[in-house]
Amino acid sequence: MDVHHMTPPLFTQRADLLQRLAQPGPCDIVIVGGGATGLGVALDAVLRGLRVVLIESHDFAKGTSSRATKLVHGGVRYLAQGNISLVREALHERTSLLDNAPHLAQRLAFVMPSYHWWETPFYGIGLKLYDLLAGKAGLGATEFMGKVQTRACLPAVNEKDLWGGVKYWDGQFDDARLALVLARSAAAKGALIVNYCEATGLIHESGKVAGVHCRDTETGQTMDLRAACVVNATGVWVDALRKQDGEAIGRVSRPMIAPSQGVHLVVDREFLKGDHALMVPKTADGRVLFAVPWLGKVILGTTDTARKDLSREPDAFAEEVAFILNESARYLERAPRREDVRSVWVGLRPLVKPPEDDGGNTKAISREHTVLVSRSGLVTVTGGKWTTYRAMAEDVLSKCKEAGLLAKSLPASSTSHYRLVGAPDIGTPTKRICEAPGGHLYGTERTLLEQLPGSQTVVAPNLTEAMVRFAARYEYARTVEDVLARRNRLLFLDAKAAAEAAPAVAAILSEELGVPVPIDSFLALTQHYLTLP
Repeated sequence: MDVHHMTPPLFTQRADLLQRLAQPGPCDIVIVGGGATGLGVALDAVLRGLRVVLIESHDFAKGTSSRATKLVHGGVRYLAQGNISLVREALHERTSLLDNAPHLAQRLAFVMPSYHWWETPFYGIGLKLYDLLAGKAGLGATEFMGKVQTRACLPAVNEKDLWGGVKYWDGQFDDARLALVLARSAAAKGALIVNYCEATGLIHESGKVAGVHCRDTETGQTMDLRAACVVNATGVWVDALRKQDGEAIGRVSRPMIAPSQGVHLVVDREFLKGDHALMVPKTADGRVLFAVPWLGKVILGTTDTARKDLSREPDAFAEEVAFILNESARYLERAPRREDVRSVWVGLRPLVKPPEDDGGNTKAISREHTVLVSRSGLVTVTGGKWTTYRAMAEDVLSKCKEAGLLAKSLPASSTSHYRLVGAPDIGTPTKRICEAPGGHLYGTERTLLEQLPGSQTVVAPNLTEAMVRFAARYEYARTVEDVLARRNRLLFLDAKAAAEAAPAVAAILSEELGVPVPIDSFLALTQHYLTLP
């Protein structure tokens, strides 16, 4: 077991990062995209001894990777579809993730309430199969429950016509913070990881990709990063770089992404109560609905709606909000209303189109990841889900090696049991992710956090001055949004509280970074997260 998580953290001073980027020296692999997939590839690659550079045009996990339903799961839905291989892989990866970052990912009990006599045995048998597929990787045995037991687990469940329920186990996590520890774990081993640096184009030589043109979005400084292996891990935006590549070599690249959006509404914990999640396997229109306790609030969602545009801050559609509220009202004793919503946020799924587009049915489009190597050698990876980020990274590097972009002698992956920055020793008790956030999310780095100025100064609910300083010094934070959306999750939990905290956070950041930090764009963003269509 590697003990790097016990070493002092690296400073993430912007000037130092840009100086290294401007004079990168020989590089084996350049990764474009700082979400789950790109960061996973960076960590795997650097642990194999490769010289790694990763650039991200915005902040790490700014897109889809911070907007998940916060579940680390094998995929009960995929089991229903008969996709056993995908379920097996995800269950294996679930174990790795929970073991490698126990401060950010933990098991959680889910209850499916039954309102018809046949639902408990019908769904229960399927979930017993889920247990069977998990084997030793199981997190707890599935239980068939009567009405009293179900009510005990879900004190806020609608009792009318309730027969009983089924209890099963899966995982949950803090997605944006996990992305950060992946970035920091890779950097600790020597990878150069830089946010707010966009890829403006590809470098081609003799018809082959030879690197990336990039630009620091803060200063406008441009740089060239040269490497024979370039990985396009930009999520729903992969087609933009693929198009540039195709144009450079005289080929038309057919778009491979059909984006689908998932909407989430956040309400106070009183609407669910207890520490069990509620799962509805089949709503009125055949979708799945979750009510999940997370960081002291409750997430309601999600939806699966095709859309054409690729907005960085997608809008929820009125019918999606209505669907979540209406379905929640069927299963919760107290129905959440529009005015009870503390925050609404939307993630875009990078679903991979089948060879022949079937007309926009996103349920029929692949949830599995896809890796493509173009004629010029550009490696594109997209699709998949957070739970399988590590396996995706392993697959990407295998494809790079097969294509001759990396040395044939590349050692095997070692990420399966590689504990991430802050991970406490196995068996160390950790506070649950479903509870309000705090110092426990820093794992072994909590002691350092508490030694920083302002460790007792509360800036906002569950946010101290020291946490803001930690974000600026060690976690690449550059803006108020970086702190309140992804280092701390207040924007996602309570957008109004995030707006109120913005001036204080900006003042601390300005002091740490040595430059004025504006708040106007963030205040506009909080209104976006508060506005229901």
